[in-house]
Amino acid sequence: MWTNENRARYDRSGLRYPSDLTNEEWALIAPLSPPAKRGGGKRSVDLRAVVNGLMYVLSTGCQWRAIPKDLPARSTVHDYLDLWDYDGTLARVHHTLYVACREQAGRDASPTAGIIDSQSVKGAEKGGGSIDASGYDAGKKIKGKKRHILVDTQGLLMHALVHPADVQDRDGGVLVMATLFGLYPFLLKLYADGGYQGPVFQAGLRRVCRQISVDIVKRSNQAKAMPCCPGDGSSSAPSDG
Repeated sequence: MWTNENRARYDRSGLRYPSDLTNEEWALIAPLSPPAKRGGGKRSVDLRAVVNGLMYVLSTGCQWRAIPKDLPARSTVHDYLDLWDYDGTLARVHHTLYVACREQAGRDASPTAGIIDSQSVKGAEKGGGSIDASGYDAGKKIKGKKRHILVDTQGLLMHALVHPADVQDRDGGVLVMATLFGLYPFLLKLYADGGYQGPVFQAGLRRVCRQISVDIVKRSNQAKAMPCCPGDGSSSAPSDG
């Protein structure tokens, strides 16, 4: 948590780019990086520089071709992104940092409650056509994709999926829960809005996560955000201990 006392710890003005990893941050990630394959020549790619390239794209939203010349080539950065997504490296890094954040906040490593929600956004286009899996969300009147996320009661990301916008919340929500693969074994309660109400989502959830119950939180007329969202000042905000 940022405070005046630890302000210097979050000062990134001395870095080449604000998105670059500090030595302390790299020390957390480095042990989770896959070792080089046996045989052949010695690895010549600096993995820390690759991660810096990924963080630059993530923080700035720039095109791959706009990666600065003092970072690894865009093909190198993109290839490692594909590889680490495929072999589970990114998932391992995220889960390790997630557990560390919860423990630092005095919470149990694995949550007992989560909040599920989605957001429909326009898909990226190139040459007049969509490069994302595209669908039309009739309720939001948006053609594109839907970001479906699961967070804990502190707002920390637990899991996320991206699918076409025409997939209804009740179906996409089941897919999100089905792809947890036992990552959060103590998850018992799921908070959701009215889009997940009804027997379809309930039945699907029982098939994939039998131990989890759903609590539908209705949005009040005065509220601008879900009452169950962390930090909205609502007394009904859930807690996972």
